[in-house]
Amino acid sequence: MSAPPDLPDVVERAFAVSRRAGYASFCRNETGRLLAALAATRAGTMAEFGTGCGVGTAWLRSGVRGDVRIVTAELDPKLATAAAEIFVDDPQVEVLAADWSTLLDKGPFSLLFLDSGEPTEVGVDAIADLVEDGGIVVLDDFTPCEMWPPITGGRVDTLREQWLTDPRFTSVEVMVASDAATLIATKR
Repeated sequence: MSAPPDLPDVVERAFAVSRRAGYASFCRNETGRLLAALAATRAGTMAEFGTGCGVGTAWLRSGVRGDVRIVTAELDPKLATAAAEIFVDDPQVEVLAADWSTLLDKGPFSLLFLDSGEPTEVGVDAIADLVEDGGIVVLDDFTPCEMWPPITGGRVDTLREQWLTDPRFTSVEVMVASDAATLIATKR
């Protein structure tokens, strides 16, 4: 089953910026639609760690209602500059050319979106205090797994296991496509 072809304008702009920058790694539409739906339930401040060219941020922005603020950090200054183009006239979105740790003093966040990249950086202990009670953490780029403990590449996926079992969060793995899964964790 494919997603509806129409994309929000801000997401179309983000894809155009990504193409111009030659950046091919970005939030899938299936995950993006999930982000937009979750963003529509949030107030306060949302954040993204690892902006890339801003496609994930654009999906978040497409779901925002009211005066919610989004702050996003991208380590690569070239990518951060490209992403900032998308939101140049949008006072609700702030794109920083910085390491994600610069956002530590901007929380707590009502929704935090991050790539499952380096497990030590996105482990529960590194992230838990950045999310408000009832806040949501979304981690993408997982390969679906039907076994326990979760195995990826012949090894136990300790990051996924950590998020799915931590008592501070109620978490679920959601398949967004036949080859892609996302973890959604709500802070208790």
